[in-house]
Amino acid sequence: MKVRSISNPDLFKVLNQAKNENHYGCDQEWYSTEWQRFSGCGPTVASNIIYYLTHKGQDSTARQDKVCMSECSALMEEIWKYVTPTSEGIPTTKMLIDAMLSYVTSKGLNFEHRFLDVPKEEDSRPTLPELVVFLESALSKDVPVAFLNLCNGEEQNLEGWHWVTIISLEYGKKEETIYVHILDEGLIKK
Repeated sequence: MKVRSISNPDLFKVLNQAKNENHYGCDQEWYSTEWQRFSGCGPTVASNIIYYLTHKGQDSTARQDKVCMSECSALMEEIWKYVTPTSEGIPTTKMLIDAMLSYVTSKGLNFEHRFLDVPKEEDSRPTLPELVVFLESALSKDVPVAFLNLCNGEEQNLEGWHWVTIISLEYGKKEETIYVHILDEGLIKK
Protein backbone atom coordinates (compact mmCIF):
# COMPACT_ATOMS: atom_id res chain seq x y z
CA MET A 1 0.00 0.00 0.00
CA LYS A 2 1.14 3.52 -0.77
CA VAL A 3 0.42 6.11 1.92
CA ARG A 4 0.30 9.91 1.81
CA SER A 5 -0.42 11.86 4.97
CA ILE A 6 -0.11 15.22 6.60
CA SER A 7 3.16 15.33 8.53
CA ASN A 8 1.79 15.75 12.03
CA PRO A 9 -1.65 14.19 12.68
CA ASP A 10 -0.92 14.36 16.42
CA LEU A 11 -1.27 18.12 16.17
CA PHE A 12 -5.00 17.38 16.09
CA LYS A 13 -4.98 15.76 19.55
CA VAL A 14 -7.40 17.71 21.70
CA LEU A 15 -7.93 17.23 25.42
CA ASN A 16 -11.49 17.27 26.69
CA GLN A 17 -10.65 18.55 30.18
CA ALA A 18 -14.07 17.73 31.66
CA LYS A 19 -13.83 14.04 30.75
CA ASN A 20 -10.03 13.83 30.65
CA GLU A 21 -10.35 12.23 27.18
CA ASN A 22 -8.47 12.78 23.95
CA HIS A 23 -10.24 13.73 20.76
CA TYR A 24 -8.87 14.23 17.27
CA GLY A 25 -9.73 17.56 15.73
CA CYS A 26 -12.64 19.83 16.41
CA ASP A 27 -16.09 18.30 16.95
CA GLN A 28 -19.28 20.07 15.90
CA GLU A 29 -20.90 18.82 19.11
CA TRP A 30 -18.78 21.44 20.93
CA TYR A 31 -20.75 24.36 19.48
CA SER A 32 -22.86 26.30 21.93
CA THR A 33 -26.23 26.21 20.13
CA GLU A 34 -28.39 23.38 18.83
CA TRP A 35 -28.40 24.89 15.30
CA GLN A 36 -24.59 25.03 15.27
CA ARG A 37 -24.33 21.43 16.45
CA PHE A 38 -26.82 20.34 13.78
CA SER A 39 -25.37 22.28 10.83
CA GLY A 40 -21.77 22.89 11.88
CA CYS A 41 -19.77 20.29 9.97
CA GLY A 42 -18.47 22.82 7.40
CA PRO A 43 -17.29 25.37 9.97
CA THR A 44 -15.79 22.50 11.99
CA VAL A 45 -13.74 21.34 9.00
CA ALA A 46 -12.69 24.94 8.33
CA SER A 47 -11.57 25.16 11.97
CA ASN A 48 -9.55 21.94 11.64
CA ILE A 49 -7.78 23.12 8.50
CA ILE A 50 -7.09 26.65 9.73
CA TYR A 51 -5.86 25.33 13.07
CA TYR A 52 -3.50 22.88 11.38
CA LEU A 53 -2.13 25.38 8.86
CA THR A 54 -1.43 27.97 11.55
CA HIS A 55 0.22 25.47 13.93
CA LYS A 56 1.91 22.88 11.70
CA GLY A 57 5.36 24.34 12.21
CA GLN A 58 5.13 23.53 15.90
CA ASP A 59 6.24 20.19 17.29
CA SER A 60 3.25 18.60 19.05
CA THR A 61 5.53 16.49 21.25
CA ALA A 62 7.33 19.62 22.46
CA ARG A 63 4.07 21.16 23.67
CA GLN A 64 3.66 20.93 27.43
CA ASP A 65 -0.04 20.16 27.14
CA LYS A 66 -2.33 19.11 24.34
CA VAL A 67 -4.53 21.79 22.91
CA CYS A 68 -7.65 22.01 25.07
CA MET A 69 -11.20 21.63 23.92
CA SER A 70 -11.95 25.16 25.17
CA GLU A 71 -9.30 26.60 22.82
CA CYS A 72 -10.75 24.69 19.87
CA SER A 73 -14.29 25.72 20.79
CA ALA A 74 -13.22 29.38 20.86
CA LEU A 75 -11.65 29.03 17.40
CA MET A 76 -14.77 27.28 16.11
CA GLU A 77 -17.03 30.08 17.38
CA GLU A 78 -14.74 32.71 15.82
CA ILE A 79 -14.66 30.93 12.45
CA TRP A 80 -18.45 30.40 12.59
CA LYS A 81 -18.87 34.17 12.14
CA TYR A 82 -17.34 33.79 8.66
CA VAL A 83 -18.10 30.19 7.74
CA THR A 84 -21.81 30.21 8.52
CA PRO A 85 -24.16 27.57 7.13
CA THR A 86 -27.36 28.56 5.39
CA SER A 87 -30.61 26.63 5.83
CA GLU A 88 -29.07 24.14 3.37
CA GLY A 89 -25.74 24.01 5.20
CA ILE A 90 -22.64 24.72 3.12
CA PRO A 91 -23.54 22.71 0.01
CA THR A 92 -20.63 23.63 -2.31
CA THR A 93 -16.87 23.84 -2.27
CA LYS A 94 -17.06 27.41 -3.59
CA MET A 95 -19.20 28.47 -0.66
CA LEU A 96 -16.76 26.92 1.84
CA ILE A 97 -13.68 28.36 0.12
CA ASP A 98 -15.13 31.87 -0.13
CA ALA A 99 -16.11 31.85 3.54
CA MET A 100 -12.73 30.50 4.65
CA LEU A 101 -10.92 33.09 2.51
CA SER A 102 -12.98 35.80 4.17
CA TYR A 103 -11.80 34.59 7.59
CA VAL A 104 -8.14 34.20 6.61
CA THR A 105 -8.08 37.63 4.98
CA SER A 106 -9.57 39.22 8.11
CA LYS A 107 -6.72 37.66 10.13
CA GLY A 108 -4.02 38.78 7.70
CA LEU A 109 -3.21 35.20 6.76
CA ASN A 110 -2.49 34.01 3.25
CA PHE A 111 -3.16 30.39 2.31
CA GLU A 112 -3.02 28.94 -1.15
CA HIS A 113 -6.08 26.88 -2.03
CA ARG A 114 -7.20 24.46 -4.68
CA PHE A 115 -10.40 22.50 -5.15
CA LEU A 116 -11.72 19.60 -7.15
CA ASP A 117 -15.46 19.26 -7.57
CA VAL A 118 -17.04 15.87 -8.20
CA PRO A 119 -20.25 16.69 -10.08
CA LYS A 120 -23.45 14.69 -9.87
CA GLU A 121 -23.24 13.88 -13.60
CA GLU A 122 -20.99 10.82 -13.88
CA ASP A 123 -19.66 11.85 -17.31
CA SER A 124 -18.32 15.10 -15.84
CA ARG A 125 -16.57 13.58 -12.83
CA PRO A 126 -12.80 13.42 -12.54
CA THR A 127 -11.29 9.97 -12.90
CA LEU A 128 -10.16 7.99 -9.88
CA PRO A 129 -6.47 8.62 -10.74
CA GLU A 130 -7.21 12.37 -10.97
CA LEU A 131 -8.78 12.25 -7.50
CA VAL A 132 -5.74 10.41 -6.12
CA VAL A 133 -3.36 12.97 -7.68
CA PHE A 134 -5.36 15.83 -6.17
CA LEU A 135 -5.33 14.28 -2.68
CA GLU A 136 -1.66 13.26 -2.92
CA SER A 137 -0.70 16.77 -3.95
CA ALA A 138 -2.42 18.39 -0.97
CA LEU A 139 -1.29 15.85 1.61
CA SER A 140 2.32 15.85 0.42
CA LYS A 141 2.27 19.65 0.83
CA ASP A 142 1.11 19.04 4.41
CA VAL A 143 -2.40 20.37 3.84
CA PRO A 144 -5.53 18.60 5.13
CA VAL A 145 -8.40 18.42 2.64
CA ALA A 146 -12.03 19.46 3.18
CA PHE A 147 -14.35 16.85 1.71
CA LEU A 148 -18.09 17.22 1.25
CA ASN A 149 -19.77 13.84 1.02
CA LEU A 150 -23.19 14.33 -0.52
CA CYS A 151 -23.95 10.61 -0.83
CA ASN A 152 -22.20 7.86 1.08
CA GLY A 153 -23.58 4.93 -0.91
CA GLU A 154 -22.81 1.81 1.12
CA GLU A 155 -20.04 3.40 3.18
CA GLN A 156 -21.01 3.14 6.84
CA ASN A 157 -18.22 5.33 8.28
CA LEU A 158 -19.44 8.45 6.50
CA GLU A 159 -22.64 10.45 6.71
CA GLY A 160 -24.35 11.92 3.66
CA TRP A 161 -24.45 15.73 3.28
CA HIS A 162 -21.50 16.02 5.63
CA TRP A 163 -18.10 17.77 5.57
CA VAL A 164 -15.06 15.92 6.96
CA THR A 165 -11.31 16.59 7.07
CA ILE A 166 -9.08 14.18 5.09
CA ILE A 167 -5.67 13.73 6.72
CA SER A 168 -4.26 10.70 4.87
CA LEU A 169 -4.68 8.49 1.82
CA GLU A 170 -3.84 4.78 1.31
CA TYR A 171 -4.02 2.88 -1.96
CA GLY A 172 -2.62 -0.10 -3.80
CA LYS A 173 -0.36 -0.01 -6.83
CA LYS A 174 -3.22 0.02 -9.28
CA GLU A 175 -5.37 2.38 -7.19
CA GLU A 176 -8.18 -0.19 -7.19
CA THR A 177 -8.69 0.08 -3.44
CA ILE A 178 -8.45 3.52 -1.89
CA TYR A 179 -8.89 4.52 1.73
CA VAL A 180 -8.77 7.91 3.38
CA HIS A 181 -8.43 8.72 7.04
CA ILE A 182 -10.75 11.49 8.13
CA LEU A 183 -11.37 13.56 11.22
CA ASP A 184 -15.01 13.35 12.27
CA GLU A 185 -16.79 13.39 15.64
CA GLY A 186 -13.48 13.70 17.52
CA LEU A 187 -12.18 10.50 15.92
CA ILE A 188 -9.88 9.43 13.14
CA LYS A 189 -12.01 7.23 10.88
CA LYS A 190 -10.98 5.09 7.91
